[in-house]
Amino acid sequence: MRHMTATQSQPSIAILVYPGVQMSAVLGLGDLFLIANRSSRRQGGGQLTVTQVTPQMIQDPPTGRFAAVVLPPSLERARGGDEGAVHDWLRRQHRAGALMCSVCAGAFWLGHSGLLKGRPVTTHWALEEEFRTAFPDSQLNAEHLLVDDHDIVTAGGLMAWLDMGLFLVKRWLGPQVVSETARQLLVDPSGREQRNYRSFRPSLTHGDAAILALQHWLEGNADSEVTVKSMARRAGLSGRTFLRRFKAATGFTPNAYLQNLRIEKARGLLERTRIPVGEIGWRVGYLDPSAFSRVFRATTGLTAGDYRNRFGVLGNGASAKET
Repeated sequence: MRHMTATQSQPSIAILVYPGVQMSAVLGLGDLFLIANRSSRRQGGGQLTVTQVTPQMIQDPPTGRFAAVVLPPSLERARGGDEGAVHDWLRRQHRAGALMCSVCAGAFWLGHSGLLKGRPVTTHWALEEEFRTAFPDSQLNAEHLLVDDHDIVTAGGLMAWLDMGLFLVKRWLGPQVVSETARQLLVDPSGREQRNYRSFRPSLTHGDAAILALQHWLEGNADSEVTVKSMARRAGLSGRTFLRRFKAATGFTPNAYLQNLRIEKARGLLERTRIPVGEIGWRVGYLDPSAFSRVFRATTGLTAGDYRNRFGVLGNGASAKET
């Protein structure tokens, strides 16, 4: 494989192959760029040069300068915290003008390199708490699938390497090549968000028995008329104590918790059944159909009907008019 300095017609992209990297993402990006190059060549356009870079190659310079550096996801617990040589290399590439890109847990490598301080960033929604703890000075937007902050671009999700790859293709080879590449791969070139996929999985291991008992009760009674006062009474706690302990245990206010729980149950009904959308709202505790539609869309980024069309396991059982 060649190491090239970026040019306008042949921008070079480095993919960091670190221990524990998701190899399907590394190889998949290579295939995506290969398909894009073929499309661009037919149109008389430029080509992307792709290089797999290992930490060992970084320690044996020179590796060259790149137009972009991609940090793929990890299927293990690789976070790059102790990879000082890699951090130095990433900073050098960034100072030289490289576009720094990460997918899913790859953002941890950029964070440990000091490149995300004060910067908007995304990673997999399931890593949100871990990432915020590690890099409290970054601006995490875990609801977004891709965040473009000019010289730093981050994507969330193990399969978001597709979105990152198409983003890079569009940047250097143009929208027509993106369209042809996406059609060949049978993927949507845009329009997805992490909140379309995000699940509500509250903590049940916090150790507060009174709050845990209430959580279990809410699981079976989310459709009931529940108030903060009634939750505190069921937990056997005064109002202020209940609010403090509930937030400490779950990370949510009681009302936010109940709303997320109801929407999660609505997701399940939309995925597994053909119950009409209006009835689903009622079944999870929303007496006003418009309120359910508004909250569902604000939480998931989709109307209830669109959610069912995309994720329903029984086929397209929803009308396009359902919202």
